[in-house]
Amino acid sequence: MSTAGQVIRCKAAVAWEAGKPLSVEEIEVAPPQKNEVRVKIHFTSLCHTDVYFWEAKGQNPLFPRILGHEAGGVVESVGEGVMDVEPGDHVLPIFTGECKECPHCLSEASNMCDLLRINTERGGMLHDGQTRFSKDGKPIYHFLGTSTFSEYTVVHVGQVAKINPEAPLDKVCVLSCGMSTGFGATVNVAKPKKGGSVAVFGLGAVGLAAAEGARVCEASRIIGIDLNPNRFEEAKKFGCTEFVNPKDHNKPVQEVISEMTGGGVDCSIECTGSTQAMVSAFECVHDGWGVAVLVGVPSRDDSFKTHPIHFLNERTLRGTFFGNYKPLSDIPGVVEKYMKRELELDKFITHSVPFLDINKAFEYMLRGEGLRCMIRMDA
Repeated sequence: MSTAGQVIRCKAAVAWEAGKPLSVEEIEVAPPQKNEVRVKIHFTSLCHTDVYFWEAKGQNPLFPRILGHEAGGVVESVGEGVMDVEPGDHVLPIFTGECKECPHCLSEASNMCDLLRINTERGGMLHDGQTRFSKDGKPIYHFLGTSTFSEYTVVHVGQVAKINPEAPLDKVCVLSCGMSTGFGATVNVAKPKKGGSVAVFGLGAVGLAAAEGARVCEASRIIGIDLNPNRFEEAKKFGCTEFVNPKDHNKPVQEVISEMTGGGVDCSIECTGSTQAMVSAFECVHDGWGVAVLVGVPSRDDSFKTHPIHFLNERTLRGTFFGNYKPLSDIPGVVEKYMKRELELDKFITHSVPFLDINKAFEYMLRGEGLRCMIRMDA
């Protein structure tokens, strides 16, 4: 029986207030409007960004809200004007988008869509500013345009990447955020050469994805830097060949790495958001050709200082957003890399819980256990 054009009642995990456990309850999901797609979510996972906004740290709190932005699902219905996907298509909802018309989308060099780039404070849909979620007639706000902690969600068509229907959604859904961010930072921006050396600052999920990118690029030395030595053994699975804990040394870590490598690494990827780590990542690359890439998001008022001589000595400092991937144009190709076994994803998924136990995923992350917890919507 078709549900197109009708309000759907389904379960969602609602964040009613900051820091309080999510409440799984029945809500209403309105039909998609112009340029919108309604998606049945099959699998979703928890990212640090979800936790950050659930805790309401450093930004304007917006509640009640349905969080979630790493997911895989199937299109249930489409709104007016939608041509790129149709009911039954397998898709990854993505926190940023691609309108295909703005200067950024028309540029091969950028993925910073003017219309659909990440907006953490928007609680409604672009079409009319209204929410598609409600409970007892009262609105529930959207998050990043995705809100995947719901059995059904409504997303702008420019934020759904149509993928190979043979791809397992419980694996490739992690490509809709963290894994692509770290992997793309290495392969698309740093671009290490075969046999080169790479330093990765921060060995969480994004940092390990960056290390995976270095492994795929066949770097010969992949140096993992982290304050938590318990992460080092796990990082070997992602290609890390050696490790540095800054707390073990009485000199700046960039000096340690420079001494280890005879002048510095070819590339570094910073995945912590710490401005101190950003400086270290830049100053540890080799003069003449070294490239440092910043991935981690700093606090709003942060800044850092480094001497201009590092630039004059031909070191390059770059930033990246979502690994420089265009969501609709590029992510289906990353999924194909997984299907061809050119990219490993299974090792990123360390826990799995049924949807009713979604708060356990938050507990795992707050305790620093594992990388990604897969949330099974049908379980």
